[in-house]
Order: sequence, then structure tokens, then C-alpha cells
Amino acid sequence: MKPEEIIQRRVALELKPNTLVNLGIGLPTGVARYIDPAAGILFESENGIVGLAAKPPEGMDDPELTDAGGNTVSAIPGAATIDSAVSFGLIRGGHLEATVLGALQVDEEGMLANWVVPGKMVPGMGGAMDLVTGARRVIVAMNHTAKGAPKIVPKCTLPLTSIRRVSLIVTDMAVIEPTDAGLVLRERAPGVTLEQIVAATTAKLVVEGEVPEMKLGVGGA
Repeated sequence: MKPEEIIQRRVALELKPNTLVNLGIGLPTGVARYIDPAAGILFESENGIVGLAAKPPEGMDDPELTDAGGNTVSAIPGAATIDSAVSFGLIRGGHLEATVLGALQVDEEGMLANWVVPGKMVPGMGGAMDLVTGARRVIVAMNHTAKGAPKIVPKCTLPLTSIRRVSLIVTDMAVIEPTDAGLVLRERAPGVTLEQIVAATTAKLVVEGEVPEMKLGVGGA
């Protein structure tokens, strides 16, 4: 199983039925593939879609239906398109149960850096600041390392997205929960050992007894 599939399947188990959820661009968008349509979860993209679905089959792309990153997506029957004012009203108004976002770094305090690497050109922060501040839960979905370098670090060295602690970190190696006591290691990915997780993490982890292997969603979309 590919690392991104492990992450997406595990994140899918965190989403509650009959709620509004934002999926960030890139890896988080694939979470939609592992959600049972009967669960009634509506996915929102800040560029103005409520009812976002997974990437369409090859050849079925509609260039006028994209996510916030400009990638073609599909939509469920009954989906709605809205303007930016309404979209950010949903985000800032506290109507999102959760947002699933990628990250460049997360630190021991649960702070998130996910929008810019200094010196590299980017179009802007987009909706990241609003999403991390406005959603009830913030779930980080990312690879544990980048080219071998740890992404879960003692202190973020990249510009922060928000000063709010994220709710959960799901990687291809582990599930980690930021708490007042620190980063608590909740689960291991299939076939991954505690020693491997510790070696790939420069931040201090809190390990409470036996760490179970993570369960993965089977999906339905």
C-alpha cells in the first residue's frame, strides 16, 4: 500500500457522518475516495464547492470543476457552487466540523507550518490561516519525513500558519495527538515499529504503554 493511501484511509476514520469537512489540496483531497457515500459527509473546497468528490476517471475531467489548487475534481449529485464570500463565511463562521490539511512542519506544541518555504515563490497563503483558525478540528495529513528529513520537529523553523494547536497528525508512519502534555503517539502504521517512528521524529514523543497498529478505512466512494 502506498504511503499516501495509508494516510488517506486512516484520516477517513476520523470524519463524522453528516458533517461539513474541508479537504486541502494535494494529498488530503484523496481522503474522499475512502468515505462511504451513505455517511452523508459533505466536502467543501474554499474556492467554492460544497459536495466535492474524488478525482474523476481519466478522460472525464471538467476543466471548469476544480479544487482550490486548480486540480480537476468531481462533485456529488446535489452539490453546490458558491462564491468566495459564502465559502469563507462557512469557514470563518465555525461551520466546518473538520479540515484536513497537508504540512511542511508540525512542532512539539502542535503548531503548524504549511504555506511557504522562505525564498520560494508561492501565490499566497490561500485559505490555510482561516481553515486552521475556523474549523472545529484540524487534522494534518502528511508524510512523516521529506527526503529523509523529519517534519515533526521540536520547533517550527518555517512561518506558522496559525497560533492554534492542531487536533491530530496522521502520517504514513503514525497517528500523533498534540496535547498539553506534548505529542502523544497513539498508533503505528502497519509494519512500522516504535523505534522507526522515534528515529524519524526529532520532536519528543510521549509514549503511553503499548502503541497499537492503526486501523484503516476501507472506503466506498
